[in-house]
Parts: sequence; C-alpha cells; structure tokens
Amino acid sequence: MPRTKKEKAKIKGASLSIVPVLKKFLKTYEKHCVQSQTSVCPAIKKALKTSIENEQILRKLMLISPGVSPTDFPEVSLEPLLKTIRDERYMLGRELCIWGMKLKNSDVASLAILLELQGRTMYPFSTLEIINSQMDLWSLERLGKSFLSSNLLSIILDYNKFINEGVDILMAGLEKNQKLKILSLRYCNLGPSSGSKLGWAVSQSSICELYLNGNYLQCSGALALIKHIAEFAETQGKDRRKKILRYRRSSSQQVLPGKLEVKEHLVTLIQIFSLIKYSDYLREIDLGNNVLGEIAARDILEALKERKKGKLSNLEIIVTPQISSDIFRSIWNNSKKFVAAQKKKKISKE
Repeated sequence: MPRTKKEKAKIKGASLSIVPVLKKFLKTYEKHCVQSQTSVCPAIKKALKTSIENEQILRKLMLISPGVSPTDFPEVSLEPLLKTIRDERYMLGRELCIWGMKLKNSDVASLAILLELQGRTMYPFSTLEIINSQMDLWSLERLGKSFLSSNLLSIILDYNKFINEGVDILMAGLEKNQKLKILSLRYCNLGPSSGSKLGWAVSQSSICELYLNGNYLQCSGALALIKHIAEFAETQGKDRRKKILRYRRSSSQQVLPGKLEVKEHLVTLIQIFSLIKYSDYLREIDLGNNVLGEIAARDILEALKERKKGKLSNLEIIVTPQISSDIFRSIWNNSKKFVAAQKKKKISKE
C-alpha cells in the first residue's frame, strides 16, 4: 500500500529532526577534544557530517586511530567521545567500534561505566568492537566486569594479544551472561590452556556464535573447549528424551553455541559427535580445514543420522572432501545445505 502524503511528511520531519542533534553532537565532541588536548577522530567527524548531509541517524560510532600522523600531532583519544555521548544523552547508537587505539585505564573505566546498566542511563549499545587495541590486566578485568550488567549482544575483540591470565580474567565476566550471543576472539594469541576456560564460560552463558580463527588452541585446547559444551549438550539430549521440561530454552536458562568454527589442529573428537547428536541449538559446524580421516567421517555421519532420528533442527556441516566420496556425499545429503539446494532445484524445475 503506497504511503499517504501525511505519512511521507511525517517521515521527512523525523529525518530532519536528527540534523540538529548530530550537529550539536559534533560541536560537543570537538569541544571535548580541545579541552583534553587530543585530536578529533577523522572517522567520527566524517561519519557525523555524512549523516547530517543525508539526514540519517548515526547508529555506528567508529573511533579509529589514524595510520600516520605528525610527531607533534595530539593523539586521538576515547575519553572525549564517551563524554560527548553522556553529555548529549545520545541514545541512538547501537555499535561502538574502537580500532587500533592504545586504551588507558581511565578510558576503559569510563567505557565500562557507560556500558553498565545498573542505576545509570541505559545507553542501547548492543555491539562492542575493540580491535587491535592495547589493554593491561586491570583494564581487561574492569571491562569484563561490565559485560554481565551490560546490554551487549555482540563482543568482538579480534587481534588483541591476550596472555593466559588475561583470558581467565575476561572469561570471568562472561560466565552466566544470559544476553550475549556473539563472541569473537580471532587472532588473539590464545594457546591450549585457554580452551577449558573458554568452554566453561560458553557453556554457562547464552553465547550462540564463537569465533576463534587464527589462534593456537591445538588438539588439547580444542578438546578442552568442546568438552564442556558437549557435556552440557549430552545432558540436554538425555533429559529431552525423558521429557524433563527444566532444560527447555527460556530467558533464564543456559543455551549452547549455534555456530562453531574450528579451523586447525583437530583430530577425532568424541565431543563433536555428542554436539551433533544432542544439541538442538547448534546450527553450523565448520571442519573444512581439518584432516578428519575415514573413521571420524563415519562417526560424524552416524551422529547426523542419530540427530535426524531425534527430530532435532537442521544442521549445516562443512567437512574436508579428502575422504571417500560415498561418505562425503552422505554427510552432504544429511546436512542443511543439501536440503536448501534440493528445494531450490525443485522450485526451478516448476
């Protein structure tokens, strides 16, 4: 149904009303940069001006450290941006991205206070990206504590070099978090000892997607990671068969990752088979870059068949083609991708 003139005028008025808000935001941000003797972030200024010109709400705030700047040029800082968000009560932002910044303890403390909801203004940021930024253990602990009482659904901390103690501190803030859905720790220098802590935190939270590409978990780390998740999945599967209702999904109960990527160092893992058989929340497993072998491939196939017998949700699984063609084809036939391809083929024929 086409919009009426009144509806069009209302939409136009709404877009125009954001312009003075963004102009004031930019002015306040520049003022705080002057007061703190830091530089205005070019990416923030450009995004604000573009949004003003297009009369659009700015949802994504990206603070990016300039690649090259004169030696006597003041650095870009996070604090002026956070002060501006608070001063202007900017409630329209959804994503806060910080790239390549050296974060001081005071910066992280201010960020944590902004994210925390208890007794303060509820800023609706649902995504936090801190990529390739330097943080010490104190900052990691303070940031981790804010996660439990934040509104975040997605946390991306790629390319931050964590030591083992740092991972433990960070994971402590994720345990029993029933809001967070996506966690990305790509290229974070995670070793085998990080696997157990990650697996425990994920199994005790609502995380549905976990990204760990580019780390060094190796076999022992991957086993430790999957062990906790698989044990919970197996418990759920057995209890489901007994029709026990207390393990059904609700806002106050635990869930399991829906997407799992394991890109390297994987051998035959019993826990993978338990996940495939019993986890109703699992949606995708990517084992494409791993040499599985015939025995493991057969076990995966049997687990997929058991999953179908249990009438669980469809699962998309990617495996290496370096196995026998019959098993590869059978795995493909029993995966979600094949079902989608068949439907598409049928539609095109009709």
